[in-house]
Amino acid sequence: MSENILEIKDLVVHFETDDGCVKAINGLTLSVGKEKTLGLVGETGAGKTTTALSILNLVPSPPGVIKGGSIELDGKDVLQMSDKELEHMRGNDVAMIFQDPMTALNPVLTVGEQIAESIMLHEHIPMKDAFERAKEMLKMVGIAEGRAYDYPHQFSGGMRQRVVIAIALACQPNFLIADEPTTALDVTIQAQVLDLMKDLINKNHMSMLLITHDLGVVAEVCNDVAVMYAGRIVEIGTTDEVFNSTRHPYTEGLFDSLPNLKEQGEELVPIKGMMPDPMRLPEGCTFAPRCPYATEACTQTVPELRQVGGTHYVACHAYDDPSFRLRRNANG
Repeated sequence: MSENILEIKDLVVHFETDDGCVKAINGLTLSVGKEKTLGLVGETGAGKTTTALSILNLVPSPPGVIKGGSIELDGKDVLQMSDKELEHMRGNDVAMIFQDPMTALNPVLTVGEQIAESIMLHEHIPMKDAFERAKEMLKMVGIAEGRAYDYPHQFSGGMRQRVVIAIALACQPNFLIADEPTTALDVTIQAQVLDLMKDLINKNHMSMLLITHDLGVVAEVCNDVAVMYAGRIVEIGTTDEVFNSTRHPYTEGLFDSLPNLKEQGEELVPIKGMMPDPMRLPEGCTFAPRCPYATEACTQTVPELRQVGGTHYVACHAYDDPSFRLRRNANG
């Protein structure tokens, strides 16, 4: 049996529009271990949400086309599943928490009805029994059972996100995808929701793919972290490896652009330039036009992931020079 619940290999996803081909995912390889949480980080437009939709085989077609690669969830090939198999998988085996809890909930149904709907669909039990289960799920996420009869607009943002979590966990999936689940919440509520998610994942022995742009959230929640840029993974490893032994220039740039309380008064170092247009990706390494360490080789061939220690991998041509070190680790 595989030690991973999710394995993605060489995934390519394009969106073929009237204006041209958007190359959203370009040879993505990624895995999530059983009972582990992987943080997927990167700028807006890196392809994080498209990756999540691909796992559920929900890339809108047209214009989206999965051009190649494989996705295996608990040993089953997602891209070869029939519609009936996919319906069974979504909710039972894998569930998703979306970014904005207000748009994820139906405003004309009570929250109890929305949780019960998922249970009825997958477990084929009467509405009365499903609604009782829905009350239990609300209690599990820290909401009074009596609020099952309330509508989404009667809840605060943090409470709505708890409802979305209850819906996702209603059928006890083994794998959870959380797409920036705390972005719409204030800092105090973010901490409460993250603590709740960590507690529920540990209690239910689940695995999770956490999509975020917040490195602080990754440090708090994740066992492993993958850094994504222009549809590819550029660095991956344990959270300790990536945070304390950063190897890719893009990851260095992400850390350098964050405020540091220990270095008050120091200027932040932003990553120069913008992420490339996915319709017009540069040749070779897509980060090369923004990279302070780029060489001629970087503009010619795409770097492959190479092992740099333990479970730590990086895709960067600079490591052809054994003396190469990032600024961030120059004194480490």
